[in-house]
Amino acid sequence: MKAIWNNKVIAESDETVIVENNHYFPVESIQKVYFKDSNTHTSCPWKGVASYYHLEVDGKENRDAAWYYPEVSELARGIKGRVAFWKGVEIIE
Repeated sequence: MKAIWNNKVIAESDETVIVENNHYFPVESIQKVYFKDSNTHTSCPWKGVASYYHLEVDGKENRDAAWYYPEVSELARGIKGRVAFWKGVEIIE
């Protein structure tokens, strides 16, 4: 699977985990040069507190377009150490 934004592959892995129709990519598979820390956090009742990344590719920014769970609940242990995307990031096979 590939995550693409602004015509760049920002993550690629054969080992994504799908939860609620989102592909969670292993953190080792992301191109860290395109990821910037965000101060945004949201809470999911069963997964825990999510943290976000902004994407920055070729001078364009996509704020809070990637998220991950630094600490996951027992129910969500399968997505620990993984990153998911939204806000126009295309996921293709």
